[in-house]
Amino acid sequence: MHPIDVFARHATDFRDHRLDAEVLHHAKRAVIDWHAALFPGLDVDPMPQLRRVLADDLDRGAARLPGGRAATWRAAALLNGTAAHAAEVDDSFRDAMYHPGAATIAAALATAQQQGADGLAFLRGVVAGYEVSTRIGVALGRAHYRYWHNTGTVGTFGAAAATAGLLGLHGAPFGHALATAATFAAGLQQAFRMDSMSKPLHAGRAAEAGVLAAQLAAEGVTGSRDVLDGDAGLGRAMGEGGDWSAVGDTLGREFHITRLTFKNHIGCGHTFAAIDAALELVRRHGLRPDDIRSVHVATYGPALDIACHQNPATENEARFSLRFVVATALVHGSVRLNAYTPERLADARTRAMIGRITAVVDPELDAAFPARRSARVEIETTAGQRHVWLQPDRKGDPELPLSDAELDGKFLELASPVLGDAGARTLLGRLWTLDDAAAGDLSRLF
Repeated sequence: MHPIDVFARHATDFRDHRLDAEVLHHAKRAVIDWHAALFPGLDVDPMPQLRRVLADDLDRGAARLPGGRAATWRAAALLNGTAAHAAEVDDSFRDAMYHPGAATIAAALATAQQQGADGLAFLRGVVAGYEVSTRIGVALGRAHYRYWHNTGTVGTFGAAAATAGLLGLHGAPFGHALATAATFAAGLQQAFRMDSMSKPLHAGRAAEAGVLAAQLAAEGVTGSRDVLDGDAGLGRAMGEGGDWSAVGDTLGREFHITRLTFKNHIGCGHTFAAIDAALELVRRHGLRPDDIRSVHVATYGPALDIACHQNPATENEARFSLRFVVATALVHGSVRLNAYTPERLADARTRAMIGRITAVVDPELDAAFPARRSARVEIETTAGQRHVWLQPDRKGDPELPLSDAELDGKFLELASPVLGDAGARTLLGRLWTLDDAAAGDLSRLF
């Protein structure tokens, strides 16, 4: 049986599967976190440009953008998916090296609005997208992640599965949606190794492509059932073949959506263990910036490959600079949205701290990736003392999860500048009760 067939069979079983309270709760957490990521990304490049390009698809259609503006089905998925990834605040599923929410929830929401679905159906679509796509990401493994941006590639399957579920597809048509999505999947890591606006588009394009693949399957368009595991399939073309042997073993029994990572800092998540470790040393030893002579970070390979900018000159580069964000944490005590303002980028104290930071790959920590995202930070003080802290997991990982209250705080911090405090709190209340939302209510979320 091909992996596509496994997922197609699961879709039939999932149609009648009653989601328990815990899974629904985690699905709502994912949707809340998606909205928290969406609002600060609305005006980050390339969002203004994308809205201009898609002008013909706006102010018409059943789907909605923040603020209530109408949009066509696929345009809403593309715009909201891009915005939800643009500010680098979105969720991740660690084992798949993948941000599932941006594309999956953008596609599910646009589809639910288009179809007039109720809140429970929307949440079921979200769960379907997460469960299928994360397993594909795990199967593709680290070899795929070497060159490909999983949020663009694997995200296409999340969007397709969510849309197909909301369209009522199961069995073979569901499989055909995934099969067509496979040949749409793209997104290169090189797109963000230099200063670039392309990265958020990976998530948006994945959302749009997944919607289109499911729409086509609903019209009878078929795809190759061996497109994942065939000799010229996605697994071999984009990696080392992938290990598909266990792809369906826990489907319907263990829900990956209950083991997400929600970001506790702003920026590239590969830097967060180092940030956490640096802040812990400051807390434990009462360190001030002027006390610090040198900082040495040891972590896993992708943290240095992706957060690679040594002396960032732009906001995009700073978000992908381990040295910048660790320096920001040590100088300013946190890494929030204001870390990337022009004033902060030029801050003399932060620039001086960057010059004191070195970073290397630790073989032991690298071997634990992607299951663990760890960093060891050593600070030498001007008085000659050495302090070391190993951060085995990041705050926000399943081992150190954000509480519901902390997630609420993140949402309010990021949504209030756009909606106002009262508007943000009203939306938050609606999101926590999504499973009670009636048909049509999702068009009035924003």
